[in-house]
Amino acid sequence: MLCGLALFAAYRMSIFDYNDIDHLLYGLRAEDLVAGGILIALLMEGCRRTVGWVMVLIASLFLAYSAFGDLLPDALGTKSYSLQELIQFQIYSANGVFGSALGIAATTVFIFVLFGAFLEVTGAGKFFIDLAFSIAGKYRGGPAKAAVLASAGLGSISGSAIANTVTTGSVTIPMMKKLGYKPEQAAGIEAAASTGGQIMPPIMGAGAFVMAQFTGVPYSEIMLASIAPAILYFFCTLLYVHLMACKLNLQAVSRTEAVITVMKQGAHHLIPLALITTLLMMAYSPLLVGVAGCAAILVTAALRKHSRIGLTKFIAGMKNGALMALPISAACGAAGIIVGVVGQTGIGLQFTQFVMAFSGGYMLVALGLISIVALILGMGLPVTAAYIVLAVMAVPMLGDFGLPLLTAHLIVFWLSQTSNVTPPIALAAFAGAGVANANPMQSSVEAFKLAGGLFIIPIMMAYTDLLNSEASVFEFIFAIAQTAAIIIAIAISIEGYLLRRLSTVERVVALMTVPLILLNPLGTGVIGILLLAGLIVLQWKTRDVIKVG
Repeated sequence: MLCGLALFAAYRMSIFDYNDIDHLLYGLRAEDLVAGGILIALLMEGCRRTVGWVMVLIASLFLAYSAFGDLLPDALGTKSYSLQELIQFQIYSANGVFGSALGIAATTVFIFVLFGAFLEVTGAGKFFIDLAFSIAGKYRGGPAKAAVLASAGLGSISGSAIANTVTTGSVTIPMMKKLGYKPEQAAGIEAAASTGGQIMPPIMGAGAFVMAQFTGVPYSEIMLASIAPAILYFFCTLLYVHLMACKLNLQAVSRTEAVITVMKQGAHHLIPLALITTLLMMAYSPLLVGVAGCAAILVTAALRKHSRIGLTKFIAGMKNGALMALPISAACGAAGIIVGVVGQTGIGLQFTQFVMAFSGGYMLVALGLISIVALILGMGLPVTAAYIVLAVMAVPMLGDFGLPLLTAHLIVFWLSQTSNVTPPIALAAFAGAGVANANPMQSSVEAFKLAGGLFIIPIMMAYTDLLNSEASVFEFIFAIAQTAAIIIAIAISIEGYLLRRLSTVERVVALMTVPLILLNPLGTGVIGILLLAGLIVLQWKTRDVIKVG
């Protein structure tokens, strides 16, 4: 029955004359009005099946605001719109459901999701995991560090932190537990690393392509701007992993496969990644790059017998790509409703004024408020949908603080990722807990700690020259040093360990350096960095003198 309704609505849209202004002057015909209503209802049902009730409720709330906004107090109220006006705006214009979010999901996002599905069926996923283990497995806490590296590579092409946690984690989590990590720690490490894959160039998840559409900035520029922050995030995660391994006195894996052996088996899988990176840097259309990448995977896989796929696996890859694209597409369609209501009613301006007034004009407070909103949205929305909603509502407000457009969007994009690893609802951490047979809430606490870069680095984007294209080389390097120093200071303060266990005084000193480096009042950032450097030197000199338990 629902398929029949979908076909009817699609037929009415296909014969609708958008060039005829009669529908603007006299309203929609009854058949078109019914078809538009059916499409909105079907979209809500599709969201319920693929994403869950929360997205449906939020989209419905925005529609209700558009219909009954005149009943609210003046501070929140707006002009109410009739059913005719709502359907005409949401369905029969490019400002609602069929706006830029769904457009990019149906083209660029889908083709890169398919790219990831083909990588999986050709065995490239296993190659990246094996390569990560061969590189990092021989060091202390090797499987955990390998999990971080593997997830960094696979996370950006999987399109989903949760899917990456389950697939990569099925290999890495058992090895981490066997080495001595607690199940909750293993689940948290995998969740934090998989979430980081969504911010790692060259492919940064669906939200990055939507960002390119929203900002008008070429994807190659977004990718270049994201390299340093992404590396800093994984530096943060690897640091926590290393400190955990030192505290637990974990040893390296006794035997790992040589890098050269792994490369002989699967080096051809790197060709499609090198190709899409090169094409993206050359500013080719992301859609064209995705198609070329899919073709390259199939061609390079055919070069070796063990990676060659037949018709059955090809169809399986197509099927997996379609299934993985469903939640993203449905969520982007529903997000289009929200974007449309914001544009139609002007509620985005009211939100901006509210946050500006509540923050007292302090950007740090405003960023904290946006983080809270991101967490609340992320409890029920996919990351891409949460980013779209936040981009529409919060980016104008960040612009009022003087932040460039791309910087504001990247801050919101990063904060949209936090819901995967932040209690009380941390879906990637919960998925990892299922694989590790661990306590979900404790796993989310561990993931939150390991993914601290998701909160620290957006703040540094706002307060330093980390994303300032006009900054000098020295200013850019100093911004990286500031960010790395804050990450180290917070990590050793929380873990209480660096080269040996920290005393209470040392932990306090490390914590004191954070505000000095962060806000850099009167140039105290250098003092904070020097204090931290002095603490590291002290730890180095006394590492063998003070015995640790």
